[in-house]
Amino acid sequence: MSIRGIKLITVPVSDQDAAKQFYVEQLGFEVSQDSRMGPMRWLEVVPQGSPVGLALLPSVLGVPVGGLKGVQLHSDDLDGDCESLRAAGVKVDGPNDRPWGRDASFSDPDGNGFVLMAVHGGR
Repeated sequence: MSIRGIKLITVPVSDQDAAKQFYVEQLGFEVSQDSRMGPMRWLEVVPQGSPVGLALLPSVLGVPVGGLKGVQLHSDDLDGDCESLRAAGVKVDGPNDRPWGRDASFSDPDGNGFVLMAVHGGR
């Protein structure tokens, strides 16, 4: 096998403009691509410095809008990131203490679920 990693995760959304606003304005991600590919709009966002991005696309491959759950994002400052997300209007559950570290969870406007993680040693 020569699989080297994950490049992109598809996030099924109902409104690409609203999703773009959420991921860029509220989460602080950057737009890495926003273009037309025939009748389809390809919209990719990426956390600053991350090699893995998110494709914000209408429901594809049978995954319903809001059907993505449990995508884990890494945080070096979980408490600070939770405060920033709340200040941006994102409903956040946590931080929670876990045996492996700490986490918090939130959803995008379509109900796609994310877990913000800090391993032991992180705040």
